[in-house]
Amino acid sequence: MKDIPSSHPVSPGARWPAGLTIRAIRPDDAEELAALQSLPGCRYGTLRMPYPSPSSVRKHIDDLDEHSVSLAGFIDHIMVGNAGLHRYQGRRSHAASIGMGVHDAYQRRGIGRALLGELVAIADNWLNLRRLDLTVYTDNLAAITLYESFGFEREGIHRDYAYRDGAFVDALVMAKVRKV
Repeated sequence: MKDIPSSHPVSPGARWPAGLTIRAIRPDDAEELAALQSLPGCRYGTLRMPYPSPSSVRKHIDDLDEHSVSLAGFIDHIMVGNAGLHRYQGRRSHAASIGMGVHDAYQRRGIGRALLGELVAIADNWLNLRRLDLTVYTDNLAAITLYESFGFEREGIHRDYAYRDGAFVDALVMAKVRKV
């Protein structure tokens, strides 16, 4: 069992679900993260392929650079979610993309809200980012509602964005632009 130190929200006024701990992802999390990404519900909302190997997930973790923030959420030593932010470079260094996933058995319990709150707080209060953007499948109403509650707005639709479960699906482009 991994030692998971207690953590405190970066997001001012955040309320996390009871027992939730959020920390930076570590290379030794690769097996648990691969298992999380393999869950049908978690995978269904992402571009991930079925059956990611722990070694490919480990390589992704190892390849994270200083422009990325990658978080994992745990309850009772179980990885219940992950979220990441990748800052663009050059003339887009004021912006970042985000992505996240929540364990099938822990959805609709505030895990996604806690993870997203941390990413938004880091973007706003530590990285001085002006714009956060993401893509989300148009049929993922729970995620769209969550993003909109944080101020993300719909900017457009990517038609036939991805091939999922035997059919092409559309995705929304959403962004949160912080006013200065």
